[in-house]
Amino acid sequence: MIRGSQEAKAIETTELIEIRWHGRGGQGAVTSAELLAQAAINEGKYAQGFPSFGPERRGAPVVAFNRVSANKPIRNRSAIVSPDIVVVLDPGLQRVVDVTSGLKKGGLLVINTDRAIKDVKADIDGEWRVATVDALKIAREVLGVPIVNTAMVGALLKATNVIELESLSEPLRQRFSLLAEKNIKAVKRAFEETIVS
Repeated sequence: MIRGSQEAKAIETTELIEIRWHGRGGQGAVTSAELLAQAAINEGKYAQGFPSFGPERRGAPVVAFNRVSANKPIRNRSAIVSPDIVVVLDPGLQRVVDVTSGLKKGGLLVINTDRAIKDVKADIDGEWRVATVDALKIAREVLGVPIVNTAMVGALLKATNVIELESLSEPLRQRFSLLAEKNIKAVKRAFEETIVS
């Protein structure tokens, strides 16, 4: 089994882990949350994956959420305001939305960017760990479209131990059928290319 990055401080699911996804309509943030939740449930964990919908349209900011627990049912169904992890599918959102709002001290920020991690960290005002990956490049090269959601799940898994990488295969096959293998390849490539600091 491939575990998350050993160079990053492990985020284990012995307690409740809360994740907030920031993307734009059409990028797949909601799908990412659903895939992660399904994979966690398939591992025997308790999990939720849900969106926060308003009058969103393609290209508008979208937020989705996950809660994962290894050993306790999850009863809270409200939006996550103090996440352990924030995943940003579109780096341009940082100019529009405070993506780090409420991110816990020592939390993890996973960003889709082609910038060097030292430059990303220099722009962030907070005591968070950072993981970066050029998910857009991966999506274009592997999937042939600029939809970064599955690559960003791979980046999240590199930086954490929230679920096993292999656990995503079945949810990806169920969701994408004929395109599943390409999406699995995007997840694995992002896992390999993600830099964690």
